[in-house]
Amino acid sequence: MSNKRFAMLLVPAVLLSTSVFATTPPTSATVQPINAVATQQQGFSGPSAGLKTVKAVLDAGMFSDDTPVTLTGHITNSLGDEHYQFTDGTGSITIDIDHDKWFGAQVTPQTKITIQGEIDQEFNHTAIDVNHVRVVG
Repeated sequence: MSNKRFAMLLVPAVLLSTSVFATTPPTSATVQPINAVATQQQGFSGPSAGLKTVKAVLDAGMFSDDTPVTLTGHITNSLGDEHYQFTDGTGSITIDIDHDKWFGAQVTPQTKITIQGEIDQEFNHTAIDVNHVRVVG
């Protein structure tokens, strides 16, 4: 390859790559402390598909297995292992929360929470398999 041809290929590549390395220094409005990022709500916050009350879950019937749910209420007591009793005012249901799904939440019976998960429909038992626990204000 001739030097002239090499230069013709090199010049556009250099010009295009300079925009990749160009940055502007952050302003004070965009700089956040490291711990502020950890306390912000992540992901989508808004309407979701699925059932919204314990009564709706219990009324859903035997073909409701794996149906998504988002319930807001209180854990009333521990049933042992990772099982808890949950109520939202429309009814009460057993929920299963794996230890890694709490995401640091500290909950008492007075703490209002929102849980997201799926219905776990067994032959003689309906429960909620919880994927996420969030404390509500």
